[in-house]
Amino acid sequence: MPEFDEELSEDIEEFDALDDVPEANLKVSGITNELDIAVAAWHEDGRWTLGILPDPSDIAQIITSLKSQQTNGGAIALISIDEEFFILIRVLGSHISLFLSDATCALDYPVAEELLEIADIPLPEDDDEEPNPIGHIDILSDLGMNGMELSALCDDAELFPDEQLEAIANRLGFGDQFAELLEL
Repeated sequence: MPEFDEELSEDIEEFDALDDVPEANLKVSGITNELDIAVAAWHEDGRWTLGILPDPSDIAQIITSLKSQQTNGGAIALISIDEEFFILIRVLGSHISLFLSDATCALDYPVAEELLEIADIPLPEDDDEEPNPIGHIDILSDLGMNGMELSALCDDAELFPDEQLEAIANRLGFGDQFAELLEL
């Protein structure tokens, strides 16, 4: 029987406690958007573990939460904002990868603008109307989803961002857990 890592247990309990954050902490500028979702996923010992992140619009807090779940495969945040776009964040060791499904959303959504600022990517021009994925396109390549697949998913206008994230979760092997967690 494998030896249980006490420190890992404490980290997981700390992460699980994120589900217990009071609703007041989930509000951004006094508004909670029920359409926004943020799920963290990490792979360890051959299985995926998922948890809800408390504030989909606080990129810094999400990165901190992911850092606390360091495993060999790192931790991933799958975020959907206002049925308009999705964000992927991956923390692997000291490396942080960021991906935004549509850079033009940074003109209207502070969370998308913050992501571009953190990634040191300039804001798109006001006249850019064509959706444009931006960031680390190969963010999930070593987990089985290459950049071409991710780009094609972003280009699928028939899918809402939560459906795109569900497709990503399915491709990575935790689709059932993702759907169950979000009651999809």
